[in-house]
Order: sequence, then C-alpha cells, then structure tokens
Amino acid sequence: MGAVTLHAITVLGHDRPGIIAETTAILGGLGLNLEDSSMTLLRGHFAMTLISAGDADVDTVEAALAPLASGGDLTVSVRELPVERVADLAGTSWVLSVHGGDRPGIVSSVVSRVAEVGGNITDLTTRLAGDLYVLVAEVDLPKDVDSDALLVSLRETAAELGVGVSLHEVEADEL
Repeated sequence: MGAVTLHAITVLGHDRPGIIAETTAILGGLGLNLEDSSMTLLRGHFAMTLISAGDADVDTVEAALAPLASGGDLTVSVRELPVERVADLAGTSWVLSVHGGDRPGIVSSVVSRVAEVGGNITDLTTRLAGDLYVLVAEVDLPKDVDSDALLVSLRETAAELGVGVSLHEVEADEL
C-alpha cells in the first residue's frame, strides 16, 4: 500500500435517491476508507462532505467521481488534506439551542459569544420553518469556562436579537 492520503470530498446539488450509495460505492471501489462524513438537505438541496483516507491520488478520485456530476445536477469536488493527528477534545460537551423569528446575524452573534470564551463549535444545524429560525449546535467548552457567565452573555445577545437561547451540558450517557 502506498502513502495514505486524506481527501475532503463535497457533493452538492439537486437531491435524489442514491447519491450517498453511489458516492460511497465509488470511494470503496478505490479502496478509500470513510473517516468522517456529514450529509444534510439544505432547502431541498443535497449537501455532503466526506473525509476519506487511502492511497488513491486526487486525480484518480476526481475521475472516479466525475460520473456523479455528468448529469449537471450535482457538483463534486475533491481536495487533498494534510494528514494530521486529531486532537482529543479537552473540554466539556454542551448543546446550544436558539429559536425565534428569522433575521440576519443570529448565527454570527451567538457563536461569537462561544468563541470569545475559547469554545469550539463541533456541529451546527440551522433550519427555517416559515418565520421560525432554529439553531442547534454541539459545543466543546474548555473545562475552566464559567458556563453560567457564558449563558448570561448568550441570553443578553439573544434578547438583542429577539430570540430564545438555551445551553445544556451533555451527560456522558447521552453521547
């Protein structure tokens, strides 16, 4: 086996059944291992990001995935990533929820409060249902963060935005 290469692969476009199956079958056929993945529908559009590892080069992966984009309804991109050791999360896990009327600036305002205390957003999902905007984020906070003070800051920001906010520590048995 040659040198292991990590690839960041994105597939975006019009949703239809079978995209995940087709993509992962191609990658498996190249001997690539899926190390991380995320897929969602965004306003009816398919969006998937994969991190794969193996000894295929970027050109080979792009050529193999090209048929997915041949119909014009999907865009596929492949980028090589440096192989790095993934740091263990040294903090505590929390769930941040925001809900209220939709308006610009909700995400940036709320996640800025988390960043100010050294928190890292590890997963973020937003949805717009009519006029209701919902944000749910998984957050890693440093162990020494005053979570009560952060919640006060988040509530002040939420009040300025006219939305509600909650922050809850994830219990080990919930993981």
